[in-house]
Amino acid sequence: MIQSIVFDLDNTLVDFMAMKHQAIEAAIDAMLDAGLDLERADIKSRIDAIYKERGIEYQQVFDDLIFGVFQKIDHRILAAGVIAYRRAREAALKPYPHATATLMQLLRRGIKLAVLTDAPSREAWLRLCHIGFHHIFNIAVTFDETGERKPSARPFLTVLDHLQTPASYALMVGDWAERDIAGAKAVGMQTAFARYGDVFDTQNHGADYDLNDISDILEIVDSQNVS
Repeated sequence: MIQSIVFDLDNTLVDFMAMKHQAIEAAIDAMLDAGLDLERADIKSRIDAIYKERGIEYQQVFDDLIFGVFQKIDHRILAAGVIAYRRAREAALKPYPHATATLMQLLRRGIKLAVLTDAPSREAWLRLCHIGFHHIFNIAVTFDETGERKPSARPFLTVLDHLQTPASYALMVGDWAERDIAGAKAVGMQTAFARYGDVFDTQNHGADYDLNDISDILEIVDSQNVS
């Protein structure tokens, strides 16, 4: 039986990497137009290196980029990049196809829903609010709450505690086998691999279920929760 479903956020509910790519490309264009005197490939390489060192959620990536070039912040170039990034991000950040309808169907079936993400709380809720999912999810457990990242057991146990659901009656849905799936299985949760969001071309994910579309969850729930 499935009483609760826990979703990873990025690349499970929203196509985060596509959004990030479009936003970075727009920011690079804007900074070049504002006078950043570097080759486009060099700018991209420097941004990638900063994200690799600081993490994909790092908020001062353009500050670091510009300081690395000029040894000071050129606020005209910085502002151009930030504004272009934000505009492109807002335009590109969308839920996956069928996500909204699937979540509404799950609520109608009486399934409790939660988000479990390694993103900071502010960024997680900004994304959820932007796509209108803050009306669907009351629970979003983030890195800020637990201080530990998946696959540590603590985030999974924390979200289960919020949901008041035994691990065996909860389904974890995620795109990252080594974090989402392995961590959930270790605490006894059922697992579903979001293949539609997989950016690693994962072959052996070890999950109980494989999702080619988020709506596949409905069949899993209905097969288990037969009255």
